[in-house]
Amino acid sequence: MKKLIPTICFCLLLNFITKAQTGKVFDNLKVTSEILKSERNFSIYLPPDYETSKRDYPVLYLLHGAGDDHTGWVQFGEVLHITDKAIKAGKATPMIIVMPDADTGKRGYFNTEDWRYEDFFFEELMPYVEKKYRIKGEKRYRAISGLSMGGGGTFMYALHKPELFSSACPLSASVGMLPQDTVKIKDFAQSENKTVEEMKNYFKRHSAISLLDTVPVNDIKSVRWYIDCGDDDFLFEGNSLVHISMMKKKIPHEYRVRDGAHNWTYWRESLPEVLKFVSAAFHQH
Repeated sequence: MKKLIPTICFCLLLNFITKAQTGKVFDNLKVTSEILKSERNFSIYLPPDYETSKRDYPVLYLLHGAGDDHTGWVQFGEVLHITDKAIKAGKATPMIIVMPDADTGKRGYFNTEDWRYEDFFFEELMPYVEKKYRIKGEKRYRAISGLSMGGGGTFMYALHKPELFSSACPLSASVGMLPQDTVKIKDFAQSENKTVEEMKNYFKRHSAISLLDTVPVNDIKSVRWYIDCGDDDFLFEGNSLVHISMMKKKIPHEYRVRDGAHNWTYWRESLPEVLKFVSAAFHQH
């Protein structure tokens, strides 16, 4: 028995060390929104050394797609396992990852007349989490990414406020209205009970291709871009057109087309590359 005691102690110590080297995810957090007149859910990933250090961390805002919520990246995207692994391998710097909920009440990341989600994101959620957690509140240490609807949110947020993000990584993104869809503008206006001019203005603000023509090029260039979409993805055309537009405007960006479709198998393989890409801005060169 005496011989077993050192072995047991060693195993307990090893187990403690192993647990101490993992990050933590909290997926039932809430913030009160006066803008949306409701409590909003969000999840957060804290890196392995968060509880033992006193330093501040860079932050990645990671947006879910339509039909998911703030737990999508936690449950299906395996954000805890993938991020821990990337940090342990030295491919990503320790960071905080914030995953908001854009599917409760109404769906989407953009403002409408009675649902100002984008205002909530920038005026309430971002200040709240960056004050509550030890987050570096500078452009260089802030990045955004998301898939599908969240990829569209990534494009729009980074193009609407390029002064806030060092990197933007839209995955399989819904990029908004394509040039050939403008012929349907009257139908959209009728279905939404809006004027044609109102719909035109809305789509201009929520189309990545339109914004690339209106946002100052130097502002767009101030963001590092990583665009990823599978070759079998039904949103492939829009992402390709964004890539072509950026090429014509000489906007530096990374554009990836891999074998895959619009599913979690594809996005789980994308996440390590996103973590690596945003870490390049977080690091000192």
